[in-house]
Amino acid sequence: MNELNEEKLELFKKWINESRRIVFFGGAGVSTESGIPDFRSVDGLYNQKYDVPPETILSADYFAEHTEEFYRFYRDKMLYTSAEPNVTHYKLAELEKAGKLTAVVTQNIDGLHYKAGSRNVHELHGTIERYTCLKCAASCGLEDILKTDGVPHCKCGGVLKPDVVLYGEPLDSKVIDAAIRDISQSDMLIIGGTSLTVYPAAGFIRFYKGHKLVLINKSHTPFDREADLVFNCGLGSVFSQIEL
Repeated sequence: MNELNEEKLELFKKWINESRRIVFFGGAGVSTESGIPDFRSVDGLYNQKYDVPPETILSADYFAEHTEEFYRFYRDKMLYTSAEPNVTHYKLAELEKAGKLTAVVTQNIDGLHYKAGSRNVHELHGTIERYTCLKCAASCGLEDILKTDGVPHCKCGGVLKPDVVLYGEPLDSKVIDAAIRDISQSDMLIIGGTSLTVYPAAGFIRFYKGHKLVLINKSHTPFDREADLVFNCGLGSVFSQIEL
């Protein structure tokens, strides 16, 4: 369903022009237009058939007990090194540079918001761009991991773990606090590319107290009735119309 029409679009633009503390809250749909598949759609990763379910492979326990198998899956299915930011990533970065957008809160781990130029990005589920040694706590970047095969190790010999929140691990409290702070202080909240069914992340939007809540998602969400403006379409079709 595509509900993009001129009246809605003009209102969206008007609100952006009027606002000074916009926050964008995004999910997998932000990056699908960069060629990164989502997890929960009919054709998504979680609906593909594996001997071990992806949710199990991407858990802290599985990483600890089957590190080699974890990294085999991780390298094959989680690293999209050729992906580039799309129009939504770039427009959000432009809004931040223009002093209108204060933060991006993302459930994605691909690092494309930073690559597009955004700086205040709260990565709720971590990022594939950083890795930490479980032995000495030294850190390194994705470029170092790509030079290795199998399980990557630190110079000290310790196993390197991606700075991604795995199943069974809590979200980073500092990231949560920063995201909630920026959402609660925003005068416009744009939610895009997420079904708003994954908690605790989806619950963060409850902290928004304004009257410019915009939802942009191809399918309906449980929060559509609470939104002030809803677009049932891809993000790119909306953000490509924004001119600063």
